[in-house]
Amino acid sequence: MSDERRTVDVGGRPVRLTHLDKVLYPSTGTTKAEVMDYLVRVEPAILRQLRDRPVTRVRWPDGVGGEKFFEKNTPRGAPSWLRHLQLPASPGSDDPGTVLDLPFLDDLAGLVWAANAGALELHTPQWTVGPRGGLRGADRLVVDLDPGPGAGLDECARVAHLVADRLRDQGLTRTVPVTSGSQGLQLYVPLPRPRPPATVREDARTLALALADEHPGLVVAVQRKEARRGKVLLDWSQNHPAKTTITPWSLRGRDRPTVAAPRDWDEIGPGLQQLTADEAAARLARDGDPFDL
Repeated sequence: MSDERRTVDVGGRPVRLTHLDKVLYPSTGTTKAEVMDYLVRVEPAILRQLRDRPVTRVRWPDGVGGEKFFEKNTPRGAPSWLRHLQLPASPGSDDPGTVLDLPFLDDLAGLVWAANAGALELHTPQWTVGPRGGLRGADRLVVDLDPGPGAGLDECARVAHLVADRLRDQGLTRTVPVTSGSQGLQLYVPLPRPRPPATVREDARTLALALADEHPGLVVAVQRKEARRGKVLLDWSQNHPAKTTITPWSLRGRDRPTVAAPRDWDEIGPGLQQLTADEAAARLARDGDPFDL
């Protein structure tokens, strides 16, 4: 592997690059340079999802299969141009009262900087911050559909339609499905106006419990492993202000370079599959962004 290190100009910002030929996905031979190329291809779409949301990075510096690190705070040595903001930890977090120094990825330079550090996964909360740093609240509701043992994407697709139908009955007419790049999928619901995260979390909990009660053979709303066999967990907890969800268009640190990929509803049915980076980028170029909220 080359020891080449250099600083390049990315949109007018200096970004230090190292070991571009390092393999980050051993099963496919996908290198750091190819990860960066994917981010270039999806730049406008992923930046829309990152806008004004602090980014928690999950890093695999030595590639998938090696040790991974969750990084919420801005690291020492981050470039001077990287936007970051000090905010108190959310109530109910593991470190209440702590002040966090949270980074934002505003442009391609930020994406490349993160990728250079091996940050394959980019996770964000459902709330945003304003131009002066004030919290705006949650502008969307998310439900994570996680299949238990004996269930898969086909079952998730069935449950996704149940969730969307229930939300439509409640006046929320737009729900965007995103295959997670892992096992299940997420459903994102844009809200008419920002709302307190605790309120959104409770609404998501009520929805999950109601569907679990109505469809006990297919849906479960509790985390207990023994209750999840053959069913789909409706995880409502990711609306908590201290929690984050994989950002649409982000890569995943799995065996292959799969992506949290926004999908059209006509795809959500039998035979649904996760998408790789190449597949997701090609579809985005061909069809546009179904998650243009």
